[in-house]
Amino acid sequence: MNVGIVSYGAYIPRYRIKIEEIAKVWGSNANSIIDGLMVYEKSVPDMDEDTITIAVEAARHAINRAGINPEKIGALYTGSESHPYAVKPTSTVVAEAIGATPNLTAADFEFACKAGTAAIQTCMGLVGSDMIELGMAIGSDVAQGAPGDALEFTAAAGGVAYIIGKEKQIANIESTYSYTTDTPDFWRREGMPYPEHGGRFTGEPGYFKHVTQAASGLMERMGTKPSDYDYAVFHQPNGKFPTRVAKILGFSNEQIKQGLVVTRLGNTYSGSCMMGLAAILDIAKPDDRIFMTAFGSGAGSDAFSMTVTDRIDETRNGAPSVEQLLANPIYINYATYAKHKGKIKL
Repeated sequence: MNVGIVSYGAYIPRYRIKIEEIAKVWGSNANSIIDGLMVYEKSVPDMDEDTITIAVEAARHAINRAGINPEKIGALYTGSESHPYAVKPTSTVVAEAIGATPNLTAADFEFACKAGTAAIQTCMGLVGSDMIELGMAIGSDVAQGAPGDALEFTAAAGGVAYIIGKEKQIANIESTYSYTTDTPDFWRREGMPYPEHGGRFTGEPGYFKHVTQAASGLMERMGTKPSDYDYAVFHQPNGKFPTRVAKILGFSNEQIKQGLVVTRLGNTYSGSCMMGLAAILDIAKPDDRIFMTAFGSGAGSDAFSMTVTDRIDETRNGAPSVEQLLANPIYINYATYAKHKGKIKL
């Protein structure tokens, strides 16, 4: 299939909270947490921001970056684990806001942190079969962590949108490969305010098994090896997991450095791996080769191999880069953070 990325856009709220601020409230050792997670701060949504508003901003940036006519988008899928409605799609609101309605199909995706990449694969199939001209896949979250839980130190807010098509690609997706099992490492039942997790169980049988199997499976299928790629990005629940899995697979720290945005952003869940890819595309040159593997608890991984085209330079100034979105943060204390996140129930 001659299918690839036509455009992309990201959005990150300006509000941030430092790990030291969270640790201070719960009497935790901030240095130990930072060393263990390799995360220094995380993004926090404003009072009027949620998964929908973040997805809309990312989608608009994707449209503006390449001057896309939104009426040509034939499918729009939003992956998230924090959709604001239990029954009412996020994607219809986003499609209406960007002017893509009414002649398109839309749906919400859920698969923990790989819901966004699952949406990319779906768009690839629809575009590749000529059912649609362009598809938009979004990963957006204002992920929650229970007060005092380990997730509270990393669960952040942000979103990324990718437009998939055949014409005017900035990166050609050469192949994709998935590895999926029923591994209950992370879950949230209907009505529960915060997700629960299996602690260390999330790492070995969850993250590391699935990411290594998907990544190895794709490279075996394509006959490639880590040294064939200029950049690599892996799902970033923290900074330590992607660094370790890169080493296991044979990728260098230099290859993953540009996409490792979790240290300053936190884990944006459905947008985590895709945000790292956006940071890479912000600086990539024609013919650069990129390897990406997402992970979603529950559990599964989607791996992608792509090559940047010479059209990448034409999209440089059409939308803010990830680095620009990370700049000029507004730091808040824990009380303001709790207010923004709705942790105080009246």
